[in-house]
Amino acid sequence: MSLEAIANLNACMDSVDALLAGLNDDQWAVQSYCPDWDVRGVAMHLAAVEHMLIGDEPGSWTDSVPFDKVGAYIAGVSDSNNADLLAAYRETITARRAEMAGYTAEQMDLPSMTPVGQQTYGRFMAIRVFDYWVHEQDMRGPLGIAGHESGPTAEMALNEIEISLPYIVGKKIGLPEGKGMTINLTGPVERQMHVKVDGRAGVVDSLADPDVVLNANSTAFALLACGRIDPQGPIDDGRVSWSGDAELGEKAARSLRFTM
Repeated sequence: MSLEAIANLNACMDSVDALLAGLNDDQWAVQSYCPDWDVRGVAMHLAAVEHMLIGDEPGSWTDSVPFDKVGAYIAGVSDSNNADLLAAYRETITARRAEMAGYTAEQMDLPSMTPVGQQTYGRFMAIRVFDYWVHEQDMRGPLGIAGHESGPTAEMALNEIEISLPYIVGKKIGLPEGKGMTINLTGPVERQMHVKVDGRAGVVDSLADPDVVLNANSTAFALLACGRIDPQGPIDDGRVSWSGDAELGEKAARSLRFTM
């Protein structure tokens, strides 16, 4: 595996740093799309996970991910004022980036425990890109500061959702046997994804005549898939629409959530 995930994770870190650097005290307290976290909470979470990773070589986690370290880090910074919290965030990210700079492509292929079970370290880093990018949008949306909605990081984050499309379409949406569905992302990331139910739901390369087409703004699609926003908002403002089977289309628009 290449070092693409490391490059994308660095890009996420750049973008979040620039966002946090421009916030005033009121903005740090804005509720994010995550119900339990304001902007401070999201920043603490991002730093805490990277802090958890520091010091352990790729491939060294064979049995579990030490998520207990996340809570310990957050407990240590939660009483900090916003300036000190930003300084602690930057200190952690700087240390993590220095460590990642020495990684090799071969290390990305090493087996590793991840939040989704045994995978490779490269897949773990791709999941970190997904988490970082979604959490950035968790902050940007409520703050009214749009940004970083396209490019390689957004593409990689959406890849994680595409991997789960058979579950989303087959289980959450419940597309019937023999039916096919196209998800058409209209921007900022443009992509078409196709799922066919043939015994079980599976991603296919193309569908000549899908039974339903779901059209969606790519950021809204990601936020819906992550359970961050009420589907009614993007349905009402046109960020999500459908054609073909109207009943299946509406059910799809309202049933994308597969994680939180």
